[in-house]
Amino acid sequence: MDLSRRRKLSSHVETSSMNDIMFFLMLFFLIVSTMVNPNVIKLLLPNARSGKAVMKETINISVDAAGQYFLDRQPVTSTDLESALSKRITGLDQPTVVLRVDASLNVQKLVDILEIGNRLKVKMVMATQAQQSAARG
Repeated sequence: MDLSRRRKLSSHVETSSMNDIMFFLMLFFLIVSTMVNPNVIKLLLPNARSGKAVMKETINISVDAAGQYFLDRQPVTSTDLESALSKRITGLDQPTVVLRVDASLNVQKLVDILEIGNRLKVKMVMATQAQQSAARG
């Protein structure tokens, strides 16, 4: 007679820690995905690689609501803008053009100025007005 008990094999897998692991993986991927593309709007931000600050040359191009062009507050016609800008950037190391275009104008004027900057290989940045917060009284 066989008096020993038979051992029953259990095919049970412990999954209690699986919830914690999946939570941490989901949290990790959420954090990484926001770090990949934090802003949809591309901004030209200054770099701080050295201790000394280097001022880059900025040139202002403004277009008012009437469609008049200004290069550093001097009136310029739209046909002469490219030649005037070309003269202004000669001799500058890293010129940056700040575009100030009235909000009521159509986009074509802005695109025309961007094409001029592309032909002259100049870095261009569009100036915008900061939003007023609703909490201010």
